[in-house]
Amino acid sequence: MNGDIKDIYQGTKWALILRGILSILVGIAIVWKPMASVEALAIVIVFWSLFDGSVSIVRAFQLRGIIEHWWALLLTGIVSVAFGVAALYYFPGLSLTFAVLWTAYWLIATGLVAVYISIQERRLGVSWGWTLAFALVAVAGGVVALMNPQATLATLLGIIAGFSFVSGVVLLIGAGRMQSIQGGVKRAMGT
Repeated sequence: MNGDIKDIYQGTKWALILRGILSILVGIAIVWKPMASVEALAIVIVFWSLFDGSVSIVRAFQLRGIIEHWWALLLTGIVSVAFGVAALYYFPGLSLTFAVLWTAYWLIATGLVAVYISIQERRLGVSWGWTLAFALVAVAGGVVALMNPQATLATLLGIIAGFSFVSGVVLLIGAGRMQSIQGGVKRAMGT
């Protein structure tokens, strides 16, 4: 039992180290080869929609006898697979257009919801200015994203690269903490 715990602990520590290193390498690759990273983003969107759609279709048939509206899941799966096939055919344009439109519409929708929330906050007599400021920045960001797709893709890749660097460092710190805890336990046990 004790050996099993040590093995699991060591395996977890090494998994954190490897994932941390991989994350940092992904961040470096995005910064080093941005055009290849744009193509990689496009292919991830293609395969994600194909995989997600396939899983939804299979799941819909599994739920057919249990849930009355199983066809809605089937329909979303079919649409997702159809998009994946079309995105593969029109590679990389359709995938990248989707990424830009999704980002822009998300920013605009988030901004509009924040406008509504700021109005409600004002009616309740609570601080609403920052919510409205966020709303205006989000809507403006969405409009800019629609008007400048190249900058939107560059920003998305910058965010992904930044997340890769930060998560890689956090994972490596976690592995280091595990190592120091392991050393503390060994000292406490006198081994």
